[in-house]
Amino acid sequence: MTEVLFYHLQNMTVENVLPPLLEKSLERGWRVVVQSTSEERADALDAHLWTYRDDSFLPHATWRVNDAADQPIVLAIEEGNPNGAHVRFLVDNAALPQDAQGYARMVLLFNGDDPDALALARSAWTDCKERGFDVTYWQADERGRWQRRN
Repeated sequence: MTEVLFYHLQNMTVENVLPPLLEKSLERGWRVVVQSTSEERADALDAHLWTYRDDSFLPHATWRVNDAADQPIVLAIEEGNPNGAHVRFLVDNAALPQDAQGYARMVLLFNGDDPDALALARSAWTDCKERGFDVTYWQADERGRWQRRN
């Protein structure tokens, strides 16, 4: 069964939250697709993942490269699974893909300070529940540590 995790971002950015989550995915041996909503945003995330920390490296590529199938992390803007990923991250209000059940885990990062993002996340939550996915909601505590909420 597909597990869907909703990460409610407040006073934090995708740029701060995404890299550690990607690191944890790679530590578990998972391949990942990160879907955003525009080429410009995918390019910005691509640049950020090369430079977000001096002492770390996240091997990745965009969907444009010829060897996307060989990459542990692929940044994309459309549905599809170019690298046979186990996990799909959805950022910037990217829609839940039609093949969501083909992933072990889906992770939706949404901006809790944006009413439109909140509405889209609520709609995705309802859709995931109706499809029988195992859905969890995560929010950072005052120290910035992720806590599962009910």
